Amino acid sequence: MRIILWAVYLTTTLFLSACTMGETVYAPVLDASPIERLPSAGTYRVRADDTLYSIAWRYGFDYRYLARINGIEKPYHIQPNQLIYLKDKKVRKQVVRHTFNAPIIKKSRSSIPAPAPKAPIEREPMGSVRSWSWPAQGQIINTYSASNKGINISGYSGAPIYATASGKVVYSGNGLRAYGNLIIIKHNSDYLSAYAYNRAVLVKEGEWVKAGQEIAKMGATSAGQTMLHFEIRYGGKPMNPLNYLTKR
Repeated sequence: MRIILWAVYLTTTLFLSACTMGETVYAPVLDASPIERLPSAGTYRVRADDTLYSIAWRYGFDYRYLARINGIEKPYHIQPNQLIYLKDKKVRKQVVRHTFNAPIIKKSRSSIPAPAPKAPIEREPMGSVRSWSWPAQGQIINTYSASNKGINISGYSGAPIYATASGKVVYSGNGLRAYGNLIIIKHNSDYLSAYAYNRAVLVKEGEWVKAGQEIAKMGATSAGQTMLHFEIRYGGKPMNPLNYLTKR
């Protein structure tokens, strides 16, 4: 038994020594893009920097599914402290019951409130994505897998991060676990892309961006590893970005 333990120790020591003598070896990124488990209550309480898109991203849902089961209409605005159902439940509408024996009260025209002004209709991305450009220069250090829902691209701190296709910024914040400063761009009703671990963010939520536009500066993970974590999701489902990005 002692001989086996000594052999394991010696092998590990030699491996670590080789790593320090050669080029930099990146440690595997753990939980780079986790899809969180649903709370037991099946609900989520909206926080200050949440959007419907970031909540859907957190749990691996299509944002349209959450909108449907919660009765949220376009442009999918939500409010802090709002309760969001995560399981398919019929949204109960409040039914106003009329009392037939109640006396009829006549109101003068002056007491009738003026109709509230209609909110401007927000434009949404439409159309197919013809091509997907690379979001950053650098080598791929982690590919798509069951645990890594995208790809990780190495680089230097402050390196430019680009929008992979035209679209609308639907989230810009750091409220999702293990993503750091995160940007989510909506390209059309089906496709979203995400850019994580940014050192600096150059776009705001609701802003429209063009393909190839610089949207952020590359940052590092909590372990100090400088890189971009990039994802593409179709209908809420993670896809392998290498099947979409142009060849280089």
